[in-house]
Amino acid sequence: MKQFKTFSNVLLAMAFIWLTSSGLMAQDKDKNKRPSPPAQVTNTVNGTTVTIDYSQPSVKGRTIWGDLVPYGKVWRTGANEATWIEVSADVKIGDKTLPKGKYSMFTIPGEDEWVVIFNSTWDQWGHYNYDKSKDVLRVKATPLKSAKFSEQFTIGLSEDGVVNMDWANLSARFDID
Repeated sequence: MKQFKTFSNVLLAMAFIWLTSSGLMAQDKDKNKRPSPPAQVTNTVNGTTVTIDYSQPSVKGRTIWGDLVPYGKVWRTGANEATWIEVSADVKIGDKTLPKGKYSMFTIPGEDEWVVIFNSTWDQWGHYNYDKSKDVLRVKATPLKSAKFSEQFTIGLSEDGVVNMDWANLSARFDID
Protein backbone atom coordinates (compact mmCIF):
# COMPACT_ATOMS: atom_id res chain seq x y z
CA MET A 1 0.00 0.00 0.00
CA LYS A 2 2.85 2.38 0.86
CA GLN A 3 4.46 1.72 -2.55
CA PHE A 4 1.18 2.54 -4.30
CA LYS A 5 0.94 5.86 -2.42
CA THR A 6 4.54 6.78 -3.36
CA PHE A 7 3.89 5.79 -6.99
CA SER A 8 0.70 7.89 -7.02
CA ASN A 9 2.57 10.91 -5.65
CA VAL A 10 5.26 10.55 -8.33
CA LEU A 11 2.62 10.32 -11.07
CA LEU A 12 0.80 13.34 -9.67
CA ALA A 13 4.04 15.37 -9.58
CA MET A 14 4.90 14.36 -13.17
CA ALA A 15 1.40 15.32 -14.36
CA PHE A 16 1.71 18.71 -12.63
CA ILE A 17 5.11 19.38 -14.26
CA TRP A 18 3.81 18.33 -17.68
CA LEU A 19 0.70 20.54 -17.41
CA THR A 20 2.56 23.62 -16.23
CA SER A 21 5.35 23.28 -18.80
CA SER A 22 2.85 22.83 -21.66
CA GLY A 23 1.11 26.02 -20.57
CA LEU A 24 4.38 27.92 -20.61
CA MET A 25 5.24 26.63 -24.07
CA ALA A 26 1.79 27.60 -25.32
CA GLN A 27 2.26 31.13 -23.98
CA ASP A 28 5.59 31.38 -25.80
CA LYS A 29 4.02 30.23 -29.08
CA ASP A 30 1.19 32.75 -28.66
CA LYS A 31 3.69 35.64 -28.79
CA ASN A 32 4.14 34.93 -32.50
CA LYS A 33 0.38 35.43 -33.03
CA ARG A 34 0.43 38.96 -31.58
CA PRO A 35 -0.35 41.88 -33.90
CA SER A 36 3.16 43.13 -33.04
CA PRO A 37 5.27 39.95 -33.26
CA PRO A 38 8.52 39.43 -31.34
CA ALA A 39 11.88 39.94 -33.04
CA GLN A 40 15.48 39.65 -32.01
CA VAL A 41 18.78 40.71 -33.53
CA THR A 42 22.20 39.47 -32.38
CA ASN A 43 25.63 40.31 -33.70
CA THR A 44 29.23 40.33 -32.56
CA VAL A 45 30.68 43.83 -32.29
CA ASN A 46 34.45 43.99 -31.62
CA GLY A 47 34.30 40.56 -29.94
CA THR A 48 31.25 41.42 -27.80
CA THR A 49 27.92 39.69 -28.31
CA VAL A 50 25.09 42.21 -28.50
CA THR A 51 21.44 41.07 -28.52
CA ILE A 52 18.39 43.31 -28.85
CA ASP A 53 14.94 41.81 -28.21
CA TYR A 54 11.82 43.78 -29.18
CA SER A 55 8.35 43.59 -30.74
CA GLN A 56 7.44 44.90 -34.18
CA PRO A 57 4.37 47.15 -34.38
CA SER A 58 3.06 48.01 -37.85
CA VAL A 59 2.10 51.37 -39.34
CA LYS A 60 -1.35 50.19 -40.57
CA GLY A 61 -2.08 53.58 -42.17
CA ARG A 62 -1.45 55.55 -38.96
CA THR A 63 0.70 58.63 -38.43
CA ILE A 64 3.56 57.36 -36.28
CA TRP A 65 5.97 60.15 -35.34
CA GLY A 66 4.51 62.93 -33.25
CA ASP A 67 1.15 61.13 -33.04
CA LEU A 68 1.04 57.41 -32.16
CA VAL A 69 4.56 57.85 -30.76
CA PRO A 70 4.55 61.39 -29.31
CA TYR A 71 7.64 63.54 -29.38
CA GLY A 72 9.32 64.26 -26.05
CA LYS A 73 7.85 61.26 -24.18
CA VAL A 74 9.38 57.94 -23.13
CA TRP A 75 8.58 55.17 -25.64
CA ARG A 76 9.09 51.44 -25.13
CA THR A 77 10.89 51.32 -28.51
CA GLY A 78 8.57 48.79 -30.08
CA ALA A 79 5.47 47.16 -28.64
CA ASN A 80 4.39 44.79 -25.86
CA GLU A 81 7.21 44.16 -23.36
CA ALA A 82 9.95 46.77 -23.07
CA THR A 83 12.72 46.34 -25.62
CA TRP A 84 15.87 44.94 -23.99
CA ILE A 85 19.52 44.83 -24.92
CA GLU A 86 22.20 42.51 -23.58
CA VAL A 87 25.95 43.01 -23.96
CA SER A 88 28.47 40.29 -23.06
CA ALA A 89 31.17 42.84 -22.13
CA ASP A 90 31.41 46.56 -21.44
CA VAL A 91 30.77 48.61 -24.60
CA LYS A 92 31.13 52.26 -25.57
CA ILE A 93 28.09 54.09 -26.87
CA GLY A 94 29.24 57.49 -27.99
CA ASP A 95 31.75 58.58 -25.36
CA LYS A 96 30.01 56.71 -22.52
CA THR A 97 30.42 53.14 -21.22
CA LEU A 98 27.54 50.68 -20.88
CA PRO A 99 28.65 47.91 -18.47
CA LYS A 100 28.23 44.23 -19.34
CA GLY A 101 24.63 43.20 -18.61
CA LYS A 102 20.99 43.27 -19.68
CA TYR A 103 18.97 46.49 -19.85
CA SER A 104 15.64 47.77 -21.04
CA MET A 105 16.08 50.14 -23.96
CA PHE A 106 13.68 53.07 -24.05
CA THR A 107 13.76 56.08 -26.33
CA ILE A 108 12.48 59.62 -26.21
CA PRO A 109 11.87 60.49 -29.86
CA GLY A 110 12.17 64.08 -31.01
CA GLU A 111 11.95 65.70 -34.42
CA ASP A 112 15.68 66.51 -34.51
CA GLU A 113 17.18 64.28 -31.82
CA TRP A 114 16.33 61.13 -29.89
CA VAL A 115 17.45 60.10 -26.43
CA VAL A 116 18.22 56.38 -26.05
CA ILE A 117 17.88 55.17 -22.45
CA PHE A 118 19.44 52.02 -20.99
CA ASN A 119 17.62 51.15 -17.77
CA SER A 120 18.54 48.43 -15.23
CA THR A 121 14.95 47.12 -15.00
CA TRP A 122 14.88 45.11 -18.23
CA ASP A 123 11.97 42.73 -17.62
CA GLN A 124 8.84 44.89 -17.70
CA TRP A 125 5.73 45.49 -19.75
CA GLY A 126 5.96 48.56 -21.94
CA HIS A 127 7.12 51.76 -20.29
CA TYR A 128 4.35 52.03 -17.70
CA ASN A 129 6.65 51.27 -14.75
CA TYR A 130 9.64 53.12 -16.19
CA ASP A 131 11.72 54.56 -13.36
CA LYS A 132 14.22 57.26 -14.38
CA SER A 133 16.26 56.60 -11.23
CA LYS A 134 17.16 53.16 -12.68
CA ASP A 135 18.72 54.66 -15.83
CA VAL A 136 22.26 53.41 -16.32
CA LEU A 137 23.05 55.41 -19.45
CA ARG A 138 21.46 57.99 -21.78
CA VAL A 139 22.85 58.75 -25.24
CA LYS A 140 21.73 60.72 -28.28
CA ALA A 141 20.55 59.22 -31.56
CA THR A 142 20.01 61.00 -34.84
CA PRO A 143 16.67 60.56 -36.65
CA LEU A 144 16.78 60.87 -40.45
CA LYS A 145 14.10 60.68 -43.11
CA SER A 146 14.37 57.29 -44.74
CA ALA A 147 14.22 56.73 -48.50
CA LYS A 148 12.60 53.35 -47.82
CA PHE A 149 9.24 53.04 -46.03
CA SER A 150 9.20 50.44 -43.23
CA GLU A 151 5.71 49.08 -42.48
CA GLN A 152 7.00 47.19 -39.42
CA PHE A 153 9.26 48.65 -36.76
CA THR A 154 12.67 47.03 -37.21
CA ILE A 155 15.93 47.23 -35.30
CA GLY A 156 19.10 46.41 -37.22
CA LEU A 157 22.54 45.76 -35.75
CA SER A 158 25.58 45.57 -38.02
CA GLU A 159 28.97 43.99 -37.26
CA ASP A 160 30.35 47.56 -37.13
CA GLY A 161 28.02 48.26 -34.18
CA VAL A 162 25.56 50.50 -36.02
CA VAL A 163 22.08 50.23 -34.49
CA ASN A 164 19.28 51.40 -36.79
CA MET A 165 15.70 51.77 -35.60
CA ASP A 166 13.49 51.99 -38.70
CA TRP A 167 9.75 52.64 -38.83
CA ALA A 168 7.50 54.36 -41.31
CA ASN A 169 9.59 57.05 -43.05
CA LEU A 170 12.21 57.46 -40.31
CA SER A 171 15.47 55.84 -39.25
CA ALA A 172 17.23 56.69 -35.98
CA ARG A 173 20.72 55.42 -35.30
CA PHE A 174 23.44 55.14 -32.69
CA ASP A 175 26.77 53.32 -32.60
CA ILE A 176 28.12 50.66 -30.26
CA ASP A 177 31.92 50.28 -30.00
